[in-house]
Amino acid sequence: MKNGNVLMMVEVAVFAALALLLDMVSQFIFSRIWPQGGSISIAMVPVFIMAFRWGIKGGLLSGLLLGLLQIVTGFASIAHPVQGFLDYPLAFTLVGIAGVFAGGIQNSFLKGNRKKSYILMTLGIFAGSFLRFLCHFASGIVFFGSYAPEGQPVALYSLVYNGTYMAISFILSAIIAVLLYSTAHRTLFKKALT
Repeated sequence: MKNGNVLMMVEVAVFAALALLLDMVSQFIFSRIWPQGGSISIAMVPVFIMAFRWGIKGGLLSGLLLGLLQIVTGFASIAHPVQGFLDYPLAFTLVGIAGVFAGGIQNSFLKGNRKKSYILMTLGIFAGSFLRFLCHFASGIVFFGSYAPEGQPVALYSLVYNGTYMAISFILSAIIAVLLYSTAHRTLFKKALT
């Protein structure tokens, strides 16, 4: 039990660092499109892998660490402490909610029902992505409403601004996760599956 917790914590740290690197690359590439923050990114993929590997605990911890690393390294765009909390630690922690589906995904793989496991995986990725989007959406309404074009409702501005990059990030994350698990599921799950 103790060795399992140590292994999980090491993997959480490694995968959160990988997620941060993926996020840095995407921010560099897409910073001109979304200058107030946000970018198309596959940074959530390592968090989803930890969620599907270790369940909700591993997913939440990986997401929390990713959010904190973004702040500590200076890659976070923070206008207010509450906004910083919403957009980073809380938003990325909620990505780990995908771990709720871990048991079903692993059981489906064990029973040879890959289609069901991919559906559950996609549902988990959608849940985590949607909860992250809600944090950014709320933050956009409260803290970035002044960027909305004159006459445009602030909620619509936040929906479009955050929805565009989050929808694409969700789709990319789902495709990459399914491809990874279809080829390397024995490595990605805690126990080797047949």
